[in-house]
Amino acid sequence: MTFPSRLFAAAALALFGGSSATAQGPARASAAHPVVVELFQSQGCSSCPPANANVNAIATRPDVLALSFAVTYWDQLGWKDTFASPRNTARQWDYARAGGRGNVATPQVIVNGGTAIVGSNRQQLDATIARAGPPRGGPTLSIEGATLKVGAARSAPAAVWLVRYDPRAIDVPIKAGENGGRTLPHRNIVRDMVKLGDWTGPARSFTLAVGSRGLSSAIIVQRGRGGPIIAARRV
Repeated sequence: MTFPSRLFAAAALALFGGSSATAQGPARASAAHPVVVELFQSQGCSSCPPANANVNAIATRPDVLALSFAVTYWDQLGWKDTFASPRNTARQWDYARAGGRGNVATPQVIVNGGTAIVGSNRQQLDATIARAGPPRGGPTLSIEGATLKVGAARSAPAAVWLVRYDPRAIDVPIKAGENGGRTLPHRNIVRDMVKLGDWTGPARSFTLAVGSRGLSSAIIVQRGRGGPIIAARRV
């Protein structure tokens, strides 16, 4: 795995500790209670395609919410990622700080806001997802028309996020950098994350704005910056 030496130390490749979520919540993942899998990757990273392919392969699983975040820190090394956003880079750093890690690396997969793995090993990825199960410890989430209803539960305060992502399979020709000459496929690229508000335990409702054409949406309830995801569902 190769990284810009002036920016990063060696990547943490081992499995890191999971979240502190309680046993509350569904025991098995489902379409209504998916495991949240976040991939942090870059078109300029030669180590990313295997992990990207693995996450692409599970992008349509109903029991998994797979999200791909393109980061910016490879952009100055010959190829600017066509989907990268500083907000994505900041989110990965939030996870690093919350997990006590002093650096970030690509590729990296975060499961339910806690467990971190590289993602290039499909067997390890599948096992991590199966072991994690759906987010626990949070409220029920239901959609009625343009209204999100967040149920009451005994839990620490958390932020309610609306995630917009592109579900299409998008092939991007890479013309320079470490992956120059390759065409890389992408799925579920995150295009926007909007904080709807804070949830503190009592039931709350939020109005969902009309999304952009062609984008899918999901709700994530997450404790703190880089903390555990305690509830999630597609919209």
